[in-house]
Amino acid sequence: MTGRSVPEWIGATPDAAIPPRVRVRVWNRSGGHCQSCTRRIAAGERWVCDHATALINGGENREGNLQVLCDWCDRKVKTPADVAVKAKTVRMQAKHLGASRPSKPFPGGRDDRWKKKVSGEVVRR
Repeated sequence: MTGRSVPEWIGATPDAAIPPRVRVRVWNRSGGHCQSCTRRIAAGERWVCDHATALINGGENREGNLQVLCDWCDRKVKTPADVAVKAKTVRMQAKHLGASRPSKPFPGGRDDRWKKKVSGEVVRR
């Protein structure tokens, strides 16, 4: 007798919650080990079903993009790294689309429209 073939779960929207049956399949696929520190997660210990590639960085809300992380790795390792990558992605998109605000020149620097002479007088460049 062959095992039942289960189609891969794909979330209807990026905000769709991961069903418990999918969490169990992801747990079984990882063997109960954290994907970051490879530590075995004990029964009753908190763990997170995390997107390997964040949704904002082009990842999909599907079973193949999910991984098991222990609570410690999610809070201390993965989340800060994800936030940095997400922030850079948003900055680069805004810059590419021309939606970012130009930075202000350093006061008194070469890009500033005002300059201060040695005598102390401030004049327009």
